[in-house]
Amino acid sequence: MKTPQFILRATAGALALVLALSARGQGFPERPIRIVSPFAAGSSTDVIARIIGQKLQENTGQPVIVDTRPGANGTIAVDAVAKSPPDGYTIVLASNGTHGIAVSMFSKLPYDPVRDFDPIMHVGRVSYVLLVSATGPHASLKDLVAAAKANPGKLSISYAASVAQLTGELFKATAAIQMTSVPYKTPVNAFTDVAGGQVDAHFEPLPSGLPMIKAGRLKGLAVTSATRSALSPDIPTIAESGYAGFESGAWIAFFAPAGTPKDRLAKLHAEILRAMQNTEVRERLAQVGMEPATSTPEELRDMVAREIAKWARVYKEANLPQQN
Repeated sequence: MKTPQFILRATAGALALVLALSARGQGFPERPIRIVSPFAAGSSTDVIARIIGQKLQENTGQPVIVDTRPGANGTIAVDAVAKSPPDGYTIVLASNGTHGIAVSMFSKLPYDPVRDFDPIMHVGRVSYVLLVSATGPHASLKDLVAAAKANPGKLSISYAASVAQLTGELFKATAAIQMTSVPYKTPVNAFTDVAGGQVDAHFEPLPSGLPMIKAGRLKGLAVTSATRSALSPDIPTIAESGYAGFESGAWIAFFAPAGTPKDRLAKLHAEILRAMQNTEVRERLAQVGMEPATSTPEELRDMVAREIAKWARVYKEANLPQQN
């Protein structure tokens, strides 16, 4: 039979444990947080990670380090995060490329975008823009499509990320044209080749493509969003250029390694939400072409599942080979 003293000691011990866990959650973060950006420095994801990271640093009082790790359509960095300690101090700003398209693209994807991650928050969508040389022969989307139809397979279209690749495949199927796809590891070399006429066209996230347009090196023929971007209202949509219903683009969201303590996930969600509700942050994100958004972790988990199914259909219809 347990004595009253035993029960009292057990109760006191349980209370101490609860208080300790609560204190742990309240103290987080107690050291620098690392946001892994899976794409190149200067890419839209990288720029957005730095905008949000700066506000997180101001709000939490802890350094927030943006760790840029491009390669393999973002999957190298995402896999590294999946295998990081699930302590809340390493998170990734991933995309529907790494958490949707990659499932169909790679035969041996080293991570599972659902099983290996705890969703935190969806933070926005980014439109893509179809770029051509500013001094080239294509003044409009109609001109590019006409040239492609007159020369099947001879014109080229490049990409530097999986979402751009699949957007290109969707565009070719919609316009009923044949163009040779040219992959690049980073957009910088693609910009140079398109500007010089070695490549005919390129799909790029609007935030990273717009500076090239403003510099006069490239021309934006159309954006992939359903409506024109407030950032570039003079560039028409693909839909209004003769292809009704066309819509594509990227979404980006924060994820943590699976198994991250729930109190820390809740704290990360709260702090990211706080940053996203800041007027200055929203204005800066809009200036670089992102449509800000927020979500619950559950809504983001459902979004990932839908994205995997959506891009699997596009990938299959394009009859693309899987990569190892």
